Amino acid sequence: MFMEETFRWYGPEDQVSLKYILQAGATGVVTSLHHIPYGEVWTVEEIMKRKKMIEAAGLRWSVVESLPVHEDIKTRTGNYKQYIENYKRSLYNLGACGVQIVTYNFMPVLDWVRTDLRYRMSDGSEALFFDRRTFIAFDLFILKRHGAEKGCPPEAVEKAREYYESLTETQRKELELNIIDNFPGFKGVTLDHIREMLAKYDDIDRAKLKEHLKLFLSEVVPVAEEAGCRMVIHPDDPPFPVLGLPRIFSHLEDIRELLAMVDSPSNGICFCAGSFSGRLDNDIVAMFKECAHRVGFIHLRSTQHDSEGNFYEAKHLEGCVDMYGLVKAIVEEQIVRKGANRADWKIPYRPDHGHTMLDDLDKPACPNPGYSAIGRLRGMAEIRGLEFGILNAFFPHCLHISD
Repeated sequence: MFMEETFRWYGPEDQVSLKYILQAGATGVVTSLHHIPYGEVWTVEEIMKRKKMIEAAGLRWSVVESLPVHEDIKTRTGNYKQYIENYKRSLYNLGACGVQIVTYNFMPVLDWVRTDLRYRMSDGSEALFFDRRTFIAFDLFILKRHGAEKGCPPEAVEKAREYYESLTETQRKELELNIIDNFPGFKGVTLDHIREMLAKYDDIDRAKLKEHLKLFLSEVVPVAEEAGCRMVIHPDDPPFPVLGLPRIFSHLEDIRELLAMVDSPSNGICFCAGSFSGRLDNDIVAMFKECAHRVGFIHLRSTQHDSEGNFYEAKHLEGCVDMYGLVKAIVEEQIVRKGANRADWKIPYRPDHGHTMLDDLDKPACPNPGYSAIGRLRGMAEIRGLEFGILNAFFPHCLHISD
């Protein structure tokens, strides 16, 4: 098809194997070296070992997701200077190995946050869910974060208390792990670890964190340019403050500021429609069109919200994202790039997350929530059909363009 179809793969231990990804119709893999601790250098040897494994399966390593940014870099404390140097060396090594699109994020402490990893849908499938009451209960009564009640309406505190008191000890532990211990390469996190990391942000507000991002990019983007790499930032997920921490990449103005921090093609965006859709005031299609020329990687999914501000991850063509309008805008951007002879005209995308469904429900719980096989396969099939219909209706001359 016109877009480059990829699947996320968590490495040799992933229960969704490379041969299954090939059968799904993907041509590329999105992966990371999760076994390397955050902040350490990715060596050419380790990169090539993974790349050869992927290529032996008939696929290519299309995108790094992610090259993690150490917390010391975000706070500019501790050993942050050495971690930045290590990051630069990893970029050089990736470029030397021909792996050029590098995803990262600048979310403090936690990456994505959900409160229920097995939310039961009406059809019996399971999705990821974020419930504000549940999260407040975790913050107040499990994490017991200092100042957590600040800015929280009394009625919300009371609802959270009632909910917390209704949980068994087993359910409380499950909630804790759902929130803090689901990140590859960052397992075994405890509440004390979270408290220690939160303390480093006591004097860091939104403006300060943005300043730290700009300082980081000013150092690493020139290296990415030299290495032939393109760095793409993933949006905050969810795109609003959690645990009292600032969020700095959540809406259109953040995109504008990010692109202006370092005006370079190597300073780009991982456009995650699902993450941006966590805010209903985000016009996803308009946001994409404004930054399309700097988008290097795309996640396609959607969310469905209720009146309380809670949301679950919807089927790929449903929810609040205008997926038709977005895919059409993506195709239009690729046509512009192709006409300009841009080497990156074909934008890699992946069906982001997916419902657990069919016989995946009967298997052991997926260790990487949202990444069971069949739900993502369904999402890819739906997006592929949507893309084909758009090409056939509006751009039939592009149907057979592959390179």
